[in-house]
Amino acid sequence: MLMFRSNLPASTTPRSFALVLSAVFLLSTLAFAPLTGAQDALPGTYGLKIYSVNSITYPFVQVYFRSFDQNMLPLVNLNERNIGLMVKGRSYDPMKRQYFVQSLRQRQEAARTVIILDASKSMQGLPFEAALRASARFIDSKRPQDEVAILAIRDTKEGFETVSSFERDPGALARRMADVRCDGKRTRLFDTIAAGLQACGAASQGSVSPGSSSIIVSNSIVVFSDGRDEGSAVSREELNTRISSLPIPLPIYSLAYSKVSQKWFKNLESLSKNSFGKYYLIAESFDKMQRTVEEIQNIIQSDYVLTFRAYVPIDGAEHAFKVGVEYPAGSGKYKYESAKFEALEPPPDPRLLQKIDELRFNLPDTPSGSPFLERVATQPQ
Repeated sequence: MLMFRSNLPASTTPRSFALVLSAVFLLSTLAFAPLTGAQDALPGTYGLKIYSVNSITYPFVQVYFRSFDQNMLPLVNLNERNIGLMVKGRSYDPMKRQYFVQSLRQRQEAARTVIILDASKSMQGLPFEAALRASARFIDSKRPQDEVAILAIRDTKEGFETVSSFERDPGALARRMADVRCDGKRTRLFDTIAAGLQACGAASQGSVSPGSSSIIVSNSIVVFSDGRDEGSAVSREELNTRISSLPIPLPIYSLAYSKVSQKWFKNLESLSKNSFGKYYLIAESFDKMQRTVEEIQNIIQSDYVLTFRAYVPIDGAEHAFKVGVEYPAGSGKYKYESAKFEALEPPPDPRLLQKIDELRFNLPDTPSGSPFLERVATQPQ
């Protein structure tokens, strides 16, 4: 487990202390905003979704958000120059340096993914071998702190076999995956995906141990299947209803492939689009799988974290704010997403208070005591 860093030198810059900022999550609970409608974006458009807000180190607030273009791929190189911030309707002045943006890729918070392997007989041979190789590639390309669980659709009472619970060690995951047999007679796809959703939800609500790498900030599901379902207790419609009602974002990335028939691919497409995920048509181009999982890893690791200093007095209430993205920088066109933070006094934990002091050093109060734009009033002639 990574150790906390403290006593930053005076030369430390906001971009050089990602470990410190990620450590502020000890004792925290995450507040998530649901993600909807992401794949309705028209060509040439882009958007963002806030999926976590944490103010345990108030007055310093951290906002986790995911960006996407018309192809559901992340926007690159976002920074303070094309990120706008509004609190209670007033715009922060970026020149006052009261907020900064970091990529999750360079931080220590972890992501969790459930891999679902269709191990029914219809996938035997080259399709299943390609799925195993792609799963191994996905595991190899994860960050050390990220965790992966593996479910195989097989003929068990539940309709699936738990190959591995959430695990960080790539070697352990590979050894367990090597034992999976592709011999299932029925494909209870929807039941297995429902189990993956439940596993992610249970993991997200677990206790947080001291150490930034133990903080889970996102969950995803990657499905390798032809989309056929036989005998699941839950229907596709019921599963989509569960997905829509989730209080946290849980995207499903589907790799639809088959050497027999494509008529069930629509099941995977429906689930991916409804969950803010992405649908990949592999068909019989099995060699595309490894490039596809690399893209999925890139999406997962390309979230952004906005840290800002709030100037709302501690009152125990929720306060509205907006994050906007101007893309490309200098275009003058912003897309905004709304959320809320709580103005709460931090718990009296010495480690937590030390992190607040470090944040205060890197985001000092403005001389004017206000982070907002100062507009010069015009006098009528």
